[in-house]
Amino acid sequence: MSERQRVVAWDDPALGAAAMPGMSGLEYLHAMMGKKLPPPPMGELLNMTLVHAALGTATFTCHPDESHYNPIGSVHGGLLCTLLDSALGCAVQTTLPQGQGYTSIEIKVNYLRSVQADSGPLTCVGVVSKPGNRVAFADGTVTDAKGKLVATATGSLLVFAID
Repeated sequence: MSERQRVVAWDDPALGAAAMPGMSGLEYLHAMMGKKLPPPPMGELLNMTLVHAALGTATFTCHPDESHYNPIGSVHGGLLCTLLDSALGCAVQTTLPQGQGYTSIEIKVNYLRSVQADSGPLTCVGVVSKPGNRVAFADGTVTDAKGKLVATATGSLLVFAID
């Protein structure tokens, strides 16, 4: 066996959470991308980064590696599901005014092809299909470095007031 390791470092997530109630969703995401607010620790753990946010859409990149492998030697579907859940959620977040937050209600993922460590970078795009004051809906796609579609998702998200 040959041991491999990866060190993960992150900033205090409370800084971003404290700033969120005073910003629109799009302002918040732009502040995070502009390094004025820290990214969520989950992004650091999974090698995924928010690279674009505009009204109704969010795009992430993800660099899979062997630490994401399942027992059969391919990237675990949970990585793709988390990537899609993040893109769908952030797409909805771009539509929210100051004082509003969201959480996933459900997500349906279709896995279309296997992903390996050398399949990346992956690009995941979330798009709002129906914004809402209580429930919003979004769709997402993940493509590999060759532009091949590897997974899709649809999801619903609960919208609520935050303090």
